[in-house]
Amino acid sequence: MRRNRSYWVFSMFFFVHYFGFSSVMSLFGIWLGQAVGLDGTEKGIVFAINSLGTLCFHLLYGYISDKIGLRKHLLAIIIGLLLLAGPYFQFVYGPLLHNSIWIGAIAGSIYMGATFSSGNAAMESFIEKISRLRAFEYGKARMFGSLGWAVATFFAGQTFNLNPNWNFWICTGTATILAFLLFRTKLPAAVEDTEEGDEASAKSPEPFRFTDIKRLAQNPKFWAFVMYIVGVMCLVPVYDQQFPVYFSSLFESSGTGNRMYGYLNSVQVFAEALCMFLAPALINKIGPKRGLLLGGMLMFVRIFISGIVDGPLEVGATKLIQAFELPVMLISIFKYIRMHFDMRVSSTMYLVGYQFTGALGGSVMSPIAGRLYDNIGFSHTYLWMAGYVLLFTLIAVFTLSGNAKETAQGILYRASSETVTKR
Repeated sequence: MRRNRSYWVFSMFFFVHYFGFSSVMSLFGIWLGQAVGLDGTEKGIVFAINSLGTLCFHLLYGYISDKIGLRKHLLAIIIGLLLLAGPYFQFVYGPLLHNSIWIGAIAGSIYMGATFSSGNAAMESFIEKISRLRAFEYGKARMFGSLGWAVATFFAGQTFNLNPNWNFWICTGTATILAFLLFRTKLPAAVEDTEEGDEASAKSPEPFRFTDIKRLAQNPKFWAFVMYIVGVMCLVPVYDQQFPVYFSSLFESSGTGNRMYGYLNSVQVFAEALCMFLAPALINKIGPKRGLLLGGMLMFVRIFISGIVDGPLEVGATKLIQAFELPVMLISIFKYIRMHFDMRVSSTMYLVGYQFTGALGGSVMSPIAGRLYDNIGFSHTYLWMAGYVLLFTLIAVFTLSGNAKETAQGILYRASSETVTKR
């Protein structure tokens, strides 16, 4: 791994990108409440419409990603949008939301979906393809993204207290660095130009067509995967959207709460980075299906405990469970897709089967959760969420596909990676 130049190049790319991503998204819910002045129901509307806007870009980016292979065009567009984060949030998005919740939410959903939600997913799928082509573990590169997120969140609460808009301008700055890295980076050959041999697993013998969606719709494995995403994964962002609001409310002042959440999120993501490095070995050993089930149970425990404790220390401790949960889920999803679906539509499976489905579920669940927060409080809402996650995790025991070949696949992947690295 140390001699794999592509690993280090895209590890750096991940670090810079997630630094900017965290600067915007880690305190986005608090910004909506404290800087824009939205209540819980209004924030639920914003999150729901953001999810709906994201759906279109998941479909579009999934198609484009598989169509263009490893060309830079899509990443260049996304980075261009990231450059606009500072002026857009301060001079367009915030004022629109303040004057008209619906106009602001719709305008924001287009930009947020194209830039952050779908844009981030497209980047992850792009680098995962490169990891297969250049034989390095995606999770070990993605670890640097978690480190970037953690470093940013360590300062996010402090910069927010100084000026709520500064974090968005930080994203503009990191996008400038990403543009330089992308311009200077030599990518592997485009998928259709690769030679037989080491790159065989990354080849796309036929271009992606819309008829492939029909084939997926006829595949029972696809619908089992979708059921898991709707029942489990879609609640990850729904829970996270307003958790900073709940956590900061447990302190005497909002400023103290914002600062303490920044510290908590930083510790959690640093731990997540370590787990991201270790997760691939675990998933190779137990298999993607068991990894998804383990992630679901960890999520259930985390949400359930956060609903029965009420002190900032206890509530904060539940957040740390996510440090192990998210790496297990993310790596399991990529390996599950790799094992059970045609790899020439891997971006479509990731952005549509996972991201699109999750966003669709989130668009339904976000306003429900927002209203429940206002009517019955955070604790009781978390108990309801925990029961929902547990139900669908148990269903997934019987519906997700898994077999003895999963462990063998992990062994073969490691062996092929070592061979390519030596070359």
